[in-house]
Amino acid sequence: MKKTNDALKIINKMMKADPELQEIVRESSLNAQVSQIIYDARKQAGLTQQQLADLVGTTQSVIARLEDADYEGHSLSMLARIAAALNQKIEIKMSPMQIL
Repeated sequence: MKKTNDALKIINKMMKADPELQEIVRESSLNAQVSQIIYDARKQAGLTQQQLADLVGTTQSVIARLEDADYEGHSLSMLARIAAALNQKIEIKMSPMQIL
């Protein structure tokens, strides 16, 4: 195989050979997506982290943690509280995993 310095190609090659790494990447991606959804919804509502925390009945630091892409403790109940505070609903779906 021809050598490459394309980071995405290198990562994809590494992941194909390592199912554990694939799972780590999937989990990290999901955590980042949930964090981004919370952040985007809060910003769209024009709220600060403190204002959202007050509406949800928690602290600003909890909202900051939930918006951190590295956070792994998202719970459906907290997401439901945030959605309700922002007058939104949560939609969940399952779909087949992509094989890398």
